[in-house]
Amino acid sequence: MTTDLKLTPPQNLYKQDYYMWLNITAQQLRDRQFDDVDLDNLIEELEAMSGSQRRELKNRLIILLMHLLKYQYQPSRRSSSWVRTIWEQFYQIESLLEDSPSLKPYYEEIFNDCYLKAIPAASSETKLPIKTFPSLSPFFPQDVTNPDFIYSLVNQEEI
Repeated sequence: MTTDLKLTPPQNLYKQDYYMWLNITAQQLRDRQFDDVDLDNLIEELEAMSGSQRRELKNRLIILLMHLLKYQYQPSRRSSSWVRTIWEQFYQIESLLEDSPSLKPYYEEIFNDCYLKAIPAASSETKLPIKTFPSLSPFFPQDVTNPDFIYSLVNQEEI
């Protein structure tokens, strides 16, 4: 016996078949069937998407800052892998900020906190003492999102 999920109340469909719920909700919106839209779950999903973008920005910034610290404070271990990671995180952050310019104030708000989180990560990976790294970021938020700054930093000497 099969159940026609399209006849299931929207709140149940959300729990039973998320993919179908997304497609039906999108079609209801396209068809302007606003009274049929499962608003509670739609609002929850939109809020989750917003949080996801913020978490991704924060995580990528921590990784970028950690690699910039590793690159700057452990020059003898520099590798093309570190440079690739720096550029990858740079491009992903750039893309997030281009797609969602309203994240820019959040980026500036979290920058120092991300830097402080990058220090123990860099210390752990480099085996350098935490006190090796300055407590205030040697990088400015606008520099870390500037390709010229990244290029000049990672091309100080050939790997």
